[in-house]
Amino acid sequence: MTKNIYHIEPGVAHPLGAVPDEYGVNFSLFSEHATSVELLLFAQHDDPEPFQVILLDPIQHRTFHFWHVYVCGLRPGMHYAYRLGGPQVDVHRTGDRFHRNKVVLDPYARGITTSLWNRADACGPGDNVRTCMRGMVVDLSEFEWEGDRPLNRPMSETVIYELHVGGFTRSPSSGCHSPGTFAGIVEKIPYLKELGITAVELLPVFAFDEQGAPFLNPVDGKPLKNVWGYDPVAHFAPHPAYCLAPEKGSQVRDFREMVKALHQAGIEVILDVVFNHTGEGDHLGPTISFKGIDNSIYYVLDPTNKERYVNYSGCGNTFKCNHPLVVKLITDCLEFWAKEMHVDGFRLDEGSILARGGDGRTLPYPPVLWYIELDEVLADTKLIAEAWDAAGLYQVGSFPGYRWAEWNGRYRDTIRRFVRGEPGMVGVVASRIAGSADLYQSTAHMPVNSINFITCHDGFTLNDLVSYNHKHNEANGEDNRDGTDANMSWNCGIEGETNDAAIEALRERQIKNCVAILLLSQGVPMIHAGDEVRRTQHGNNNAYCQDNELSWFDWKLVEKHTDMFRFFKLMIAFRKSHPNLRRERFLTDGPNEQGVREIDWHGRQLFTPDWHDPNGRILAITIWGLSHDDDLHVMLNMEQMTHDFELPSLQEKRWLKVIDTALPSPLDMSAPGMERVIPSGVCRVKEHSVVVLISG
Repeated sequence: MTKNIYHIEPGVAHPLGAVPDEYGVNFSLFSEHATSVELLLFAQHDDPEPFQVILLDPIQHRTFHFWHVYVCGLRPGMHYAYRLGGPQVDVHRTGDRFHRNKVVLDPYARGITTSLWNRADACGPGDNVRTCMRGMVVDLSEFEWEGDRPLNRPMSETVIYELHVGGFTRSPSSGCHSPGTFAGIVEKIPYLKELGITAVELLPVFAFDEQGAPFLNPVDGKPLKNVWGYDPVAHFAPHPAYCLAPEKGSQVRDFREMVKALHQAGIEVILDVVFNHTGEGDHLGPTISFKGIDNSIYYVLDPTNKERYVNYSGCGNTFKCNHPLVVKLITDCLEFWAKEMHVDGFRLDEGSILARGGDGRTLPYPPVLWYIELDEVLADTKLIAEAWDAAGLYQVGSFPGYRWAEWNGRYRDTIRRFVRGEPGMVGVVASRIAGSADLYQSTAHMPVNSINFITCHDGFTLNDLVSYNHKHNEANGEDNRDGTDANMSWNCGIEGETNDAAIEALRERQIKNCVAILLLSQGVPMIHAGDEVRRTQHGNNNAYCQDNELSWFDWKLVEKHTDMFRFFKLMIAFRKSHPNLRRERFLTDGPNEQGVREIDWHGRQLFTPDWHDPNGRILAITIWGLSHDDDLHVMLNMEQMTHDFELPSLQEKRWLKVIDTALPSPLDMSAPGMERVIPSGVCRVKEHSVVVLISG
């Protein structure tokens, strides 16, 4: 690209970011407290110095607190960044962190490059222009969507598959032409379609700082990498490492191609988004963007010492989510990904922080959450909250608003404890399976407000949940201090991998118990990628820094564990074929509006559930099909011994066994039309197993 010296004009305040048109590019940046702003232009992503520096005149190039300039003749593909100056006052008193030696990213950049990035240079006092992150001017109009639009599938019809873009295909075993990228996901669409999931939930794809992991690998002494992506630096830009040619501006196109391909396969795209904190860390962390643009506007600062950050996120800082300018950034961001990138939904990491005001107190009507809920652009977009934060604000069942679904952490904990054999949990297990009415019904929420899961990226994989009693995080460089100790797991008799056939059979059964209960429960199920083929992290329950085989999807497991994959696939299909398993309102065990019962609860004997038995580990459920579904009878036996269960009588029909987790494949899950008749009014259920019958 020719290094012209471009003519400038005043430009306009809105929209924010770098917006090209046929004659040039308009740049706009918000900073209330800055006293000077310079726009730096780089012809190439790896140029050590800018070829043109444009000093913005506060008279011509400032409207209110928006600094803007129009660069005539500039074209998409140019790289840029900013320097800001501000009051040289006591940071302890004001919280201002303007530093002329620090080059900062535009928060609204649609693409960034990090090829020269050095985190240490952004932390120290020296000038970091040669090693800074750079934004890129991106033309959003240059893409052929071919009629694509968000799929707008009802929440009740959704089966979510949580995956990490890089780790899903980065292993050489993936056989992908473009491993670890958005394009790699496209290559694995046939696998996703065969499994039967309806939506992928992608761990963060906003550009993030991979150098943010603070510890060293205890084996080779090299720095570990932040690979999960929960430290964003540019909320409007796809992460460059997931793109084919980010230095050439492929970021937006690569992401859009993935979305379009997934939509053509009938699969929605949900993004795990992080607004509760940023990758700039605490007071010792790097200046990447917000710190150097207007620190006191964007972050919650310690009122007694504004050099320090309030840390509700557990990650060093807390975004001031309900400041008007931050509300604008967050909602602009979500609208961008929904409108311009055709994303179907969002899951907000540590979403409870978005319910906090600038002083940290919980707001009854948090502006940002209600703005998102009522935003017309987002009216058909799925909204999911992780309804807690690291400072103890736990809002499962009471998250502000009505559209928001929530990761149901209580579902996870209850089912883990029940499946591993804890007694006295029958009543709460019933509530979780029936949609957690005890959490949601009193606030006019529905079963679809509950995202049910047993495992996710954070914690044990499902294989490790049944293989380890304790975490094994030594590879993270923190002497096994990181990660939770409250795993609610059971190793089935031996810690870790084993050749003991009996223990392996029990582990297989326990995994099937978990997925059967998950997919039989009211609410929206979420599966963690790789659980369907027994992916292991060898007991590591906090693999955020492991960009290696430990956290990558090992595609050899698909062939090794074909029986488990088959069970997952058929369980998903079973859920899809039975409307009564995915209802939008709660089932009633009394007469409904038609005067008939929809659900009955039992123990081993009919109509005698062990609600108050402190030793109870048994539950049976009948969901009556009425006019639109088969009758379903589910028996859960988490005892250490086999039991006989009485069966409800059917008129002119018989009970057929379709699922028995105690049996080997293919008998554990019958294909449609291959179910086995139960000849009597009693069904035997082996220890630690789930049996499901249908009427026929």
